[in-house]
Amino acid sequence: MLTRKQHELIRFIQTRLEETGVSPSFEEMKEALDLKSKSGVHRLISALEERGFIRRLPNRARALEVVRQPDDIAGKAPQLAASPRAAANVNSALTPLRRPAAPTAAANDVIELPLHGRIAAGVPIEAMETTATLPVPAALLGAGEHYALEVSGDSMVEAGILDGDYALVRRTETARDGEIVVALVRGEEATLKYMRHEGGQVRLDPANAAYDPQYYRPDEVQVQGKLAGLLRRYH
Repeated sequence: MLTRKQHELIRFIQTRLEETGVSPSFEEMKEALDLKSKSGVHRLISALEERGFIRRLPNRARALEVVRQPDDIAGKAPQLAASPRAAANVNSALTPLRRPAAPTAAANDVIELPLHGRIAAGVPIEAMETTATLPVPAALLGAGEHYALEVSGDSMVEAGILDGDYALVRRTETARDGEIVVALVRGEEATLKYMRHEGGQVRLDPANAAYDPQYYRPDEVQVQGKLAGLLRRYH
């Protein structure tokens, strides 16, 4: 059985395909479902793709295809409001998406992790949504869902995280003070930092004496994962 958000996304994609012949953009899907960021859309699409309800068509921009509809979509899925923002009152009480944990792999297996682009280990930069993947030995990963980001910058060098490294991140929305997290700042920019709380603010600390801590209001920072490991390529 699909979540309410997954139902809504399938219905929205199918309706847009019937009306225009083109699947909606990530921004349009984010607005229609009243999500805070496009990363939420990516998680929904990935979950639906894994379960065989939609698929991405290669070599075409904005190319999504609804392969099959859930059996109970007609009876249980709510209609999307005509105005994208009008859906907010319906969606606000819904349970957040919980994707099933990936099955445990043998230690010598290789897992293709989603590679979501570059993340700043300095001044925040945009974390791009991509369809690329990174092969990672399963032995480097623990339980849970993971993704990879390429590190850009030198502000975490004293933690052994260098420019060009690949950060292996376990997806989570919570973290303890002192943990290295992927923090989405103001819904637009992502950075890799130590996270701490101080005086009612969230402090993102670099691991490089040349950089200063960054302070934000709690509502400006969203934890999107915790550092689980690193991959480094030597040239």
